[in-house]
Amino acid sequence: MLSLRLVRRFSTLPHIVPTTAIARRKPIKVDEPALVKLKNERDPEKLFVLFKANAHNKVVIENRFAFEDTVSRLAGAGRFDYIENLLEQQKTLPQGRREGFILRIIMLYGSAGMTKHAIDTFSNMHLYGCKRTVKSFNAALKVLTQSRDLGAIESFFSNVSSRFGIELDVYSVNIVLKAFCEMGILEKAFLLMVKMEKLGIVPDVISYTTLIAAFYKASRPEIANGLWNLMVLKGCLPNTATFNVRIQFLVNKGRAWEANKLLAFMRSKKFSDEVTYNLVIKGFMVAGYLEMAMRVYTAFHSEGYKPNQKVYQTMIHYLCGAGKFDMAYQMFKESMQNNWFPSVHTINNLLEGLRKEGKNDGIDKAKYIYSLTLKRVPPFSAAQIKAMKSILSKN
Repeated sequence: MLSLRLVRRFSTLPHIVPTTAIARRKPIKVDEPALVKLKNERDPEKLFVLFKANAHNKVVIENRFAFEDTVSRLAGAGRFDYIENLLEQQKTLPQGRREGFILRIIMLYGSAGMTKHAIDTFSNMHLYGCKRTVKSFNAALKVLTQSRDLGAIESFFSNVSSRFGIELDVYSVNIVLKAFCEMGILEKAFLLMVKMEKLGIVPDVISYTTLIAAFYKASRPEIANGLWNLMVLKGCLPNTATFNVRIQFLVNKGRAWEANKLLAFMRSKKFSDEVTYNLVIKGFMVAGYLEMAMRVYTAFHSEGYKPNQKVYQTMIHYLCGAGKFDMAYQMFKESMQNNWFPSVHTINNLLEGLRKEGKNDGIDKAKYIYSLTLKRVPPFSAAQIKAMKSILSKN
C-alpha cells in the first residue's frame, strides 16, 4: 500500500457518488455493433449502462479508443462515479490480470483527473493477481506528475519503487525530468539526472533534450549549450527534436539567419523535418525577410515535404502582416484542399486585406473565403461568422 501521506494528498478528488442502483440494472441487449452504439450515445447514464452491458465483450474491452472516448465523455459530464464503477469492474475480470490492461486503467484514471484512483490501482495490482513491473510504475508516475505535487512525486519515485522492488529505467527518470522542468525547478532536474547516472541509469537523448529545451526557454542558453556539449561528450548524439529546440530558441531571439544555417546543416545530414522548416519560415517572416521565407518554403517542397496545418497558418498569418494578400489567398486555397482552416484572427485579417485592396477580384476572393468558412466542420460560432460577414459588408 502507498504511504498515508500520498493517500491523503489526493483525497480531495471529485466526489464519487454511489452507483449501486445503476450497477444492478439488467444488461441491455446489444442489437447492433456495440462500438457503434457507444460512439453514438450522448446520454451519460445510457452510455454507462451500455458500457457495463459489454464488460465481457472483447470487441469493446480490447478497443483502446472505446475506453478513452467513454471515460472522456463521462469525465466531461462530471460523472466520476460512473468512471470508477466501470473501471473497478474491469479490474475484477480476467483481463485485470494483464499488466498491459491495468496500465490502461491507470492512464484512464489519470486522463479523468482521478489521481488517487490511479495510484491505488497500481498499489493494489497484487489483489488482481497482476504482476507489477516498471511499465505500470511509469504509468502511475506519469499520472502523478500531473498533480505538480513535488513531495508526492519525489516520495513515489524513491520510496514506492523500492517498496515494490521496481527497478527504475531511463523512462522513469525522463518522466520526472519533464515534470521538474515544467514546474520550473531546472537545477533539481539536472541534479536528478546526474544522480541517476551515478546509479547506473544512463541519460538518453530525450533526457538531454528535455533539459536543453527547458534552459533555452528560461533564457539560460549558456547552460543549454553546455548540456549539448556534455551530451555529445558522453557519446549521446542529438536528434531532430534536439536541433529543433535550438532552432526554436534562435527564432525566438530573432536570429533567423543562424536558424537557417542550422537548417542547412540538418538538411545535409538528412534529418530535418516539417517542424524545422516551419520554425525557420516563421523566423524569417517575423524578422521581415519575406523573400527568404519563401525560399525556405520552396526548399521545403523540393525536399518532398507537404505543408501541414501549422506551416500554412504561419505563412498565411505573416503574409497578411506583410500586406501580401494575394499570396496569402493562394496559400489559403491550398490549405483548404485538406480542410485546414487558419485561425479566426488570420481569416479576418485576410478578409480585411482583400476587401481594402478595392479591386473587384479582391472582393470576390474575400466572398469565396467566406463561403468556405460556412462549410467548416465543426462550424465556426455564430459570433465568429457574424464578424467575418461584417468585414465584407463594410464600405
